[in-house]
Amino acid sequence: MSSLWEYANPRKFIATSDRVLPWVAGLSLLTLTAGLVWGFWFTPEEARQGASVKIIFLHVPAALMAINAWLMMLVASLIWIVRRHHVSALAARAAAPVGAVMTVIALATGALWGQPIWGTWWVWDPRLTSFLILFLFYLGYIALWSAIEDDDTAADLTSVLCLVGSVFAVLSRYAVNFWNQGLHQPASLSLDREENVANVFYHPLLLSIAGFVLLFIALVLLRTQTEIRARRMRALLARERMG
Repeated sequence: MSSLWEYANPRKFIATSDRVLPWVAGLSLLTLTAGLVWGFWFTPEEARQGASVKIIFLHVPAALMAINAWLMMLVASLIWIVRRHHVSALAARAAAPVGAVMTVIALATGALWGQPIWGTWWVWDPRLTSFLILFLFYLGYIALWSAIEDDDTAADLTSVLCLVGSVFAVLSRYAVNFWNQGLHQPASLSLDREENVANVFYHPLLLSIAGFVLLFIALVLLRTQTEIRARRMRALLARERMG
């Protein structure tokens, strides 16, 4: 039986991702389109929130991926620290801009959703504040990779930063549970069916989340391939200069 660690080989990773990527990208396009069209055009307005409730089909998936992207980076960084597999470090680097964009989408749609409901675009709510800090960690992570020329040193330092930033990723997810204050409502999805949104919103929301997950996977696979090839190019140029 093949080992998962085989994919730490850059050639094996690129060959496998080349086969998988078209399917993941196609499924992401299909599920994301279906979820958003179903959600925005074929669900009714909510009694209290009106049409603004439909922002849920963008806001919730983006917020989930903003948090889970960082947690994926954490796992990849830990693999780098323990096993020193370059593909894992480059996968973490590849995921950071995608996670940052997801965080921006979550913050922007949250503001659009909150203004008619709360009467303000922004409050220093525990979850909103931790999400903003998480976004700053994304920016810091990306900047740190760009500022250090040696890839291994950059991977070491960004892995440490990722460990620290994971605290805010967890707070972003569970802030409402930790502090019984603030305007942000509890999670829209829960293992307890009684806490979920109504079925008319629940099913298209699940489809939208699936689309965002698949889109994230497709973008990370594509960007990781790019990072591997860029690393190879830098190595070749360094050899030419030395030769």
